Amino acid sequence: MANVLLLALLVAAIAIGWWLGRWEGSRQRTQRAPPSTPLPRDYFVGLNYLLNEQPDRAIETFTQALEVNSETVETHIALGNLYRSRGEADRAVRIHQNLLARPALTAAQSGQVQLELSRDFLNLGLLDRAERLLLSLHKANVDDEQKLAAKRLLVDLFQREKEWSQALEIAQPQLVRQDPDMRRAAAHWLCELALQHRRNASPSLARKALRQALHIDTACVRANWILGQLEWDIGQYRSAIRYWQRVPEQDPSFTTLVLEPLRDAYRLLDDDDGWWQFLEQQLQRTPPTSVVIMAADALHRRQGVEIACAFVSDQLRDHPSLRGVDYLMDLYLADSDPGERDRLELLKQHTHQLLSIRPRYRCQRCGFAAEQLNWQCPSCHSWGTSKPITGLEGE
Repeated sequence: MANVLLLALLVAAIAIGWWLGRWEGSRQRTQRAPPSTPLPRDYFVGLNYLLNEQPDRAIETFTQALEVNSETVETHIALGNLYRSRGEADRAVRIHQNLLARPALTAAQSGQVQLELSRDFLNLGLLDRAERLLLSLHKANVDDEQKLAAKRLLVDLFQREKEWSQALEIAQPQLVRQDPDMRRAAAHWLCELALQHRRNASPSLARKALRQALHIDTACVRANWILGQLEWDIGQYRSAIRYWQRVPEQDPSFTTLVLEPLRDAYRLLDDDDGWWQFLEQQLQRTPPTSVVIMAADALHRRQGVEIACAFVSDQLRDHPSLRGVDYLMDLYLADSDPGERDRLELLKQHTHQLLSIRPRYRCQRCGFAAEQLNWQCPSCHSWGTSKPITGLEGE
């Protein structure tokens, strides 16, 4: 990060030196001075700070040395952005506000400065000030690129404030149509709205939001998950099962999410055959460990512990997992004599300890791992990128 910053400063220094030399040369030509165009002393002082890895003093010196006019606006913007990237957004605000106060800015330059000032405010957590600037830009007659950047920043702001409806209003239809990440995020905002309606005892509004979520993103697992919960709330267990069974079709890695509620729904309907049929369908794929455990549990109740042990052993041979071994020891403990029980319980303690320190979900974008499922990654803030961990220590 430090090397990148120094490189950026060096590029800025070159730009500043070029402009200062050009300005000085122009002034001397006007005054019919000799062709020599020495750069101001402050430029070399700033360059010395930069070469001695003192970027703070270098930025300050360059800022003081460079007069603000139409030709230096971009360089001042870059210097303000460098302050923000160093965690000094308050100093960036001063530079960008100073630029914005200049009457000579073109419409494009004014729009760019407002965008950067909005980013400064967002960085400082001054969301109301950022919102006013961005809404003004969104409605202003600026070029398409700046308007699109303002929309993205507004969406980010409304997400921070959990204003899901406003985020949707800004993002649709352009951003949702063009950006797959935004499309996935919009479906989750609608899921958030559905949960609010569910808490407010408005299931019809919740269903409407969830249907809209699936229209935007047909792969939105969360929408079918919540639709099943809404049916469960009113005792419509068969309808809940239909929604939850769609989840493995959308994304097999999320099969584990619906296993327990599906099992409970089938039990309330006294439909063991239906539950076993669902498990058999999942076993025909590459089954996650949770499916193997659920199937073994059903076999244990139906045909006894020996059949269940043999089934789990066969599955572990093809798909080894620590959770599977841990469950197999539970089966052995259920059918062991006292001498074997002590040794098995000791081994069980070790596997349990290993499992207790392993996360169950990981963001596919940034790698953030957690025990609980986060629909929005707490680290990179991406929506729908966290999935169950698979493999030896996962599913």
